[in-house]
Amino acid sequence: MSVAVKICGLSEPDTLRAAVTGGARYVGFVFYPPSPRAVAPAMAGELARLVPTGVRSVGLFVDPDDAFLEHVIGQVPLDVIQLHGSEDPRRIVEIKARYRMPVMKAVKIGGPDDLAAAAELAEVADRLLFDAKPPSKTGALPGGNGVAFDWTLLAGRRWSKPWMLSGGLTPENVAEAVRVTGATEVDVSSGVEDRPGHKDAALIRAFLSSLGGL
Repeated sequence: MSVAVKICGLSEPDTLRAAVTGGARYVGFVFYPPSPRAVAPAMAGELARLVPTGVRSVGLFVDPDDAFLEHVIGQVPLDVIQLHGSEDPRRIVEIKARYRMPVMKAVKIGGPDDLAAAAELAEVADRLLFDAKPPSKTGALPGGNGVAFDWTLLAGRRWSKPWMLSGGLTPENVAEAVRVTGATEVDVSSGVEDRPGHKDAALIRAFLSSLGGL
């Protein structure tokens, strides 16, 4: 599979197996308690130990303090830290220095003006993740809302760091999203769920299969 896929929000062994056997190159664990996809560090640690060589385990955090990062990283063998909150470049540098681990920073897109932050963040983050800006409604999560942004905003763009496309991707639309944006990596969470927070193995396999020819 030439398009690398990250299945995010995993919390059970069977869906983890569906992801890795289907060809996912990244698996994501959510450490943000308000999310229905949040997983306890002890369980995530057990799951991460099932991940085979060649597949990278990503921990998703939202504005974490050092104590929480220590609590999670002490239990979960992660390969990448994903920051999905309002972390600024200085905080990214602090986390990279403290944990000696690659950091992927989410850039939340609602319109053209939101792309301006990407260049500054790329100077300090190891990877970028372009996601849809959360809906304005009260209680919206920082990510995983099943909302897409205008993919044409990324068409023809180049960045100094590797990047991943996220936001509202499904087995039905991901191939078109890749065609429009030129993404070589994609991230999916709600698009492979049968209800909020519950991954569906069949949908994971369908998502991965839909990219098999790309």
